[in-house]
Amino acid sequence: MNSDIQYEISQFLYYEAYLLDHRKYREWLELLDDDIQYTMPLRVTVDNKMGSNLNTEMTYFADSKKDIEIKVERLYTKSAWVENPPTRQRHFISNVVVEPGFSSNEYKVRSYFLFKRSRSSEAKTEELFGEREDIIRKVNGKWKIAKRTVYPDQSVLSVMNVSMFL
Repeated sequence: MNSDIQYEISQFLYYEAYLLDHRKYREWLELLDDDIQYTMPLRVTVDNKMGSNLNTEMTYFADSKKDIEIKVERLYTKSAWVENPPTRQRHFISNVVVEPGFSSNEYKVRSYFLFKRSRSSEAKTEELFGEREDIIRKVNGKWKIAKRTVYPDQSVLSVMNVSMFL
């Protein structure tokens, strides 16, 4: 993979994490392409060591751009009680691997994530970790996320809710 493309896409993902960590959700929306598919399938515990332990028929969320826009706008209202007071959060992104995509302006990108969140004055922190598979494309000279599938490593999520964006 071209090292310039690798660098650009890695920096794009780090910038995305910055926007999310600083609650700049409207600006983050601009990084999503209009046809985005944003999903997180359920991980299950199975006896079959050779088969997948992901259930793609069941998801924590399967959102379109419109779904995400509604969730974002709700965060700017008083009815988003889950984020009142706002949580403190960090997205750690690593192990970014970039491969050619289906067309010359698209790339398949895999990355690992660690999401940590704390609430109010509670000592306990919440975390999610796993892998993401993205399709990232260049649209009018700007990088956009066209597809994101989030694969949590936990089969039982240890967070109070799934109100965050990963």
